[in-house]
Amino acid sequence: MAAVPRQISRRRRILTENLTAYAFLFPAGLLIFLFGIFPVAFAFFVSLHRWRRFPDEYVGLANYERALGDFAYALFFYAGAAAIAAGLYLARRVLRGARPWNETAAAVLAGAANTAAILLFTRWFFTLLPVILNIPVRLRGQERVQGLFVSELFASFRFPEVMSAWFPSLAAVLAAVVVSYGAVRLARRDETIGRRLWLATGAGLLLALGALALNLTLEAIGAAAEAAQAEGAELPIWSQIVVISLGMAAVVAAYQVWTRAARRWGDRQLVVSLAAAALLLVGGYALVTEVPRLLAAADRNMMSGFSVTIMYAAGAVPFQLMIGLGLAYLLFQKIRGTTAFRMVFFLPYIMPFVATSMVFSLLFSHRQDSLANHLIGAFGIPPQKWLLEPTGIFQLIFGPQIPSWLAGPGLALVVIIIYTVWTYSGYATVVFLAGLGNISGELYEAARIDGASGWQIFRNITLPLLSPTTFFLMLVATIGTFQAFTQIWMMRTPAAARAVDNMSIYIFERITDASPNYGYGSALAFVLFFVILILTVTQNRIAGRRVFYG
Repeated sequence: MAAVPRQISRRRRILTENLTAYAFLFPAGLLIFLFGIFPVAFAFFVSLHRWRRFPDEYVGLANYERALGDFAYALFFYAGAAAIAAGLYLARRVLRGARPWNETAAAVLAGAANTAAILLFTRWFFTLLPVILNIPVRLRGQERVQGLFVSELFASFRFPEVMSAWFPSLAAVLAAVVVSYGAVRLARRDETIGRRLWLATGAGLLLALGALALNLTLEAIGAAAEAAQAEGAELPIWSQIVVISLGMAAVVAAYQVWTRAARRWGDRQLVVSLAAAALLLVGGYALVTEVPRLLAAADRNMMSGFSVTIMYAAGAVPFQLMIGLGLAYLLFQKIRGTTAFRMVFFLPYIMPFVATSMVFSLLFSHRQDSLANHLIGAFGIPPQKWLLEPTGIFQLIFGPQIPSWLAGPGLALVVIIIYTVWTYSGYATVVFLAGLGNISGELYEAARIDGASGWQIFRNITLPLLSPTTFFLMLVATIGTFQAFTQIWMMRTPAAARAVDNMSIYIFERITDASPNYGYGSALAFVLFFVILILTVTQNRIAGRRVFYG
């Protein structure tokens, strides 16, 4: 009989520990939701509406179609399909394992109930939110008296559409709590029931969101096809989606074949490499021919902003990493004044961007007596307009015969890239120094005893053991350059505006001009978020596999 109270006390202790852990994690989770998840969800909600200063009608994918052309339909189709695939993967993990069928069924039922509760509560919240944001519109023409806004705020909760969404969400939340508690009680001997409930809920959410994305895409494609038929044209979206899918599959297959062939040295490597090259050629041809057709009607200014963003990232990230690594390797040697050099190199990173960008604007002034023009004048180069020059750097060097698609970044953007490299190289230096300090000196000592040269030590010991640090810096630098705003905004000039305006600048202009369009600006922001997410996942999948953690 003494075992029963002992088991109860053990269960009570585990419950208390779990509740305490969740209580400590709740503030962090709340901050992540308020400043991470909610802004993304709200931006997506706004992007589906015509939203000037106040909420307006629902327009579906019209803002995305305006930004990306027909590629918006393909993008949402792939996003919905990816969400469904991820949901099926999580569902497989829930169902995997030898467990009683009733416990598995209870976990699946609880996950479905939690999914329904989350979706219905989200529907109620986003039904209520526009009503609250429209309070200033409803107050127009009314006499301003004390408590008017508060009364309208409470009245917003009693709107018919809000009430019709509230009662199903409340019932779903209560049902989810009861079903989840029942599933935990039924599988009380299974220590993994909590993780399985989370997986089941995540699988349900991904499947539901994927289905909603596909339904939204199908509705938009149907409406666009009807509009095209009314004008006597055709909309070959599905054939283009199939061709692009086959192209992406060929590129992925080529990558897989190439990586496997690189691990095997033999007579068949040439054949396998040629097969990979053929797959890559087929996939690349499909993507190159079909993707531009989908983007034919895209916003030209947005496409220009993306090209500027890519050139800015491609020019800034490699140089700041290489300079940071070189400076860190020099400072890691036994020289005097290492601490002072570290402080000097790190100083540009901690100084205000507004001040340093203004100093760079003066250094690279278009006047003939500016410091930059004096320096290039010493080499016989004529004075340049620098921040006023939108012409590509290669066209300036090799002449106007260079085609526009090979012109490269404008000279004004090159100046901003130089400023970015100068600013962030010190940060990369400090982080690389920390990584160098974690490498054991015994490895260097053993290599020197074996007769390794300095370059061999750097290439075979330092670089592999610095790969986690390099991967971290590359990831952070890529995200930072795609989100860059302050330095570009401070150094841009009207003469070279479009040559330096990246996506962040273009989004800011769309929501702050004389006739702001928050719906379209939110669609652009969500597209930029999606691109950064894809880049981050790709870097984790490709570069992350080559990281050596010792």
